[in-house]
Amino acid sequence: QVQLVESGGGLVQAGDSLRLSCAASGFTFNNYTMAWFRQAPGKQRSLVTAISQSGADTRYASSVKGRFTISRDNAKNTVYLQMNSLKPENTAVYYCAAKAGWLAGNYDYWGQGTQVTVVS
Repeated sequence: QVQLVESGGGLVQAGDSLRLSCAASGFTFNNYTMAWFRQAPGKQRSLVTAISQSGADTRYASSVKGRFTISRDNAKNTVYLQMNSLKPENTAVYYCAAKAGWLAGNYDYWGQGTQVTVVS
């Protein structure tokens, strides 16, 4: 069965760094665009960043550009989110998601989420 399992979340102080991992199984990982979304209480889920199948293309929400970096290791079926200079407003549940291609509209698979809490 398809699984996306996030890990690496936690409670950190403003200015700290955190690295999230998403381990994928049950589908052809290197044929999928991978992404990180986040959702804070009372707010809509929004795209943080996405990476194409080969890793050649990435996109970022303006609010995280320059601080967050998405990467993937297709040999390990894992996608990462390196988060630097964390701010309290980055507090949210972070979700890993997969869709068939860079231009595909729908994300087909979702992880359970991992909580990131940033305190000042």
